[in-house]
Amino acid sequence: MNIKPVIETPFERRGVLTPGLPILPHGVERHPVPGGGSRAVPIWKGDEISIMDREGLQAAELVFFSPDKTSDAARLGAKGQGRPNALIETLANGTRSGAKVLKALAAAGFDIERGDAIRALGDGSRPGDMAHFVAEGDGLLIVAAPGGPMSPEGQDAPTELVLYIRRAAPKDPKADIGPPDPLADPLQDFNIQPGNATAYEVKQGEYIQILDVKGRECSDFQAFSMRALDKGLEREIDPTTTRSLMGSLYPQPGIFSKYWTVDQEPLVEIVQDTCGRHDTFGLACTARYYEDLGYPGHVNCSDNMNKDLSRYGVRPRGGWPAINFFFNTMLDDTNAIGMDDPWSRPGDYVLLRALSDLVCVSTACPCDVDPANGWNPTDIQVRTYRAKEEFDRSIGYRKSAEADVEDTKKTAFHECFARHTRDFVEYNGFWLPNSFTNHGPIAEYWAVREKTAVMDLSPLRKYEVTGPDAEELLQACVTRDMKKLSTGQVVYTAMCYEHGGMIDDGTVYRLGDTNFRWIGGNDTSGLWLREQAERRGLNAWVRSSTDQLHNIAVQGRHSRDILAKVFWTPPKQPTIEELPWFRLTIARVGDVHGTAVVISRTGYSGELGYEIFCHPKDAVEIFDKVWEAGREYGLTPLGLAALDMMRIEAGLIFAGSEFDDSTDPWEAGIGFTVPLKSKEDDFIGRTALEERKAHPHRKLVGFEIEGGTVPSPGDCVRIGKAQVGEITSAMKSPILGKVIALGRVAVTHSESGTKLEIGQLDGQQKRLKAVVTAFPHFDPAKERVKGNYD
Repeated sequence: MNIKPVIETPFERRGVLTPGLPILPHGVERHPVPGGGSRAVPIWKGDEISIMDREGLQAAELVFFSPDKTSDAARLGAKGQGRPNALIETLANGTRSGAKVLKALAAAGFDIERGDAIRALGDGSRPGDMAHFVAEGDGLLIVAAPGGPMSPEGQDAPTELVLYIRRAAPKDPKADIGPPDPLADPLQDFNIQPGNATAYEVKQGEYIQILDVKGRECSDFQAFSMRALDKGLEREIDPTTTRSLMGSLYPQPGIFSKYWTVDQEPLVEIVQDTCGRHDTFGLACTARYYEDLGYPGHVNCSDNMNKDLSRYGVRPRGGWPAINFFFNTMLDDTNAIGMDDPWSRPGDYVLLRALSDLVCVSTACPCDVDPANGWNPTDIQVRTYRAKEEFDRSIGYRKSAEADVEDTKKTAFHECFARHTRDFVEYNGFWLPNSFTNHGPIAEYWAVREKTAVMDLSPLRKYEVTGPDAEELLQACVTRDMKKLSTGQVVYTAMCYEHGGMIDDGTVYRLGDTNFRWIGGNDTSGLWLREQAERRGLNAWVRSSTDQLHNIAVQGRHSRDILAKVFWTPPKQPTIEELPWFRLTIARVGDVHGTAVVISRTGYSGELGYEIFCHPKDAVEIFDKVWEAGREYGLTPLGLAALDMMRIEAGLIFAGSEFDDSTDPWEAGIGFTVPLKSKEDDFIGRTALEERKAHPHRKLVGFEIEGGTVPSPGDCVRIGKAQVGEITSAMKSPILGKVIALGRVAVTHSESGTKLEIGQLDGQQKRLKAVVTAFPHFDPAKERVKGNYD
């Protein structure tokens, strides 16, 4: 079969790479198939079909139906396997993708029970392996990436497939890229060509979708209160009022992301945003802007808005303040405004909800003289939807620049914590509780220090590392010695690039001789492991299991007693009472017949604590059992705000604060994770780390700060006029009764007792007196983590 392999390549022009705009050959379509999910796509005679296994070991099952409602695998040049059992199970598992496929099958009148299954990939398949087929006629193709719930001690997580279709009769390459399908049945659906603006009415409660069809295109948006217009008053979104009430420069979904009039009437709120980068308070482009650049008469958004708003009696203005969706502006060190290409990709959108009856106006910006629209103005699609529709709040998340956008997810424990709070914030693609009603961060903090609390840590990234060379892979990619890690043991380690900068910190769980689980803070670490396995030709697989393993942490002096009441362990596994620090056990709820979990004695609070990992389908049961058992001990829910206080006191580092890819483990305060003497094997970054350790420049230290002012991350640390470091994290410690901080300073000023000053304002006009201290500030011997309480 002579089929040309298909894969995306990043767009490149004269040395400028844009991985966020992957390019496919003309006539090729790309359709992701989620792990445990399915996809249905129309096929025409002669189409070439390729299915790629993204992470390895993932089976594919296909069924092809002809227009006469019959199914025969031979029409794809394959041998049929009969009834598509895996596909039928996948469609019945209640996923969103399965519901769409079932709807497509019902509309076409196809009976999946009569499908002739084609099975491909799976057995030993490597990341990037592909199966190829050619359609001998028209029809409907259904593809599934089958896989059931992964048990916590298992490592068979279903993962993504990618379906590529090279059309035998591709569309005209000059034809416009059209917008994606609507989110629901739209009330209004219209296209705005570049250099145009359209005004439209929206009723209270209805939704407005502003969609960038081809990517890198800005759209100005303004909304007026219909109630005020009926009284002859113009009351539109006011930048100053909105910024003052929200305390934020950029929009994001949530109850607080609203836009207000000068009379403090809320007009719209953001519900979904797949781009994440907009200008909130700038003017729509104006005639004066182009005139000052030497382009008199250039079409502009403000004049376009004036023309169409005149239908509603709105007076014209020289420049309209607006929400500049997809406009990528920034401030430099002198507070000058600059711009660059938008972040938006083809199909990116913002979804708003009207909080009053509105007159709205949207534009497709015509700017072609700067990077505002990537030098190439394109079209904008506007859709409105009924108030009865239900759309979850979401901020688009991508694992990498090339990855597909993902909606913000609710963890499996979300509803359990939602019983106690409405204060959720987005964290790494998930909604997590920030604080709890009737508690608050200080009360939650003291609950952990004095009693016990439970928190949601499900967004931690989990990757299953398996295969004969799994140990060799991890030995090369992390700083700790994997050869000394026993089955059932957990180790905290760093992962570095060749230059010694950190990719992530995390823990490795050893589940068997060739079975490991990496748990880190970001997807970059898991993708790096997979990349290294392929680059080194190792017989190892790295598959994401984040969506198959959600976890809560129970932290505090009573955590052992609470868990011991809930979980049973088999004779070959340690009991909760026996479990040592940084070990794991496989347990069940109640007895041998109960729900399975993995429990490790780990945490992020500086207290005795445990993490409980379960499949999402079992999360509510696990939470309720732990909550009930914890009642007599005063078990309290814990949010991110309190957790941040606890980890600073305990000297525990956080990505983006204590480390990034320019920071080595010593500069991040975790040099103990790099055993250069005892680990004899080479690992990525070793040579650079040996050099950095021999000639250190910066060191992470603790600070005690006089007075009650808490510095901000990024505040400079100075001796006289010279900057010698910066603050990475700071807080007022409730238990110590003073302001403490973590920060990086030059090694020449890193000795305990060194007196320094923390600069604020411009770093010179306001100083906070500080002294360098050892850290952790609280419980430096980690007696509490070991379970030793007074």
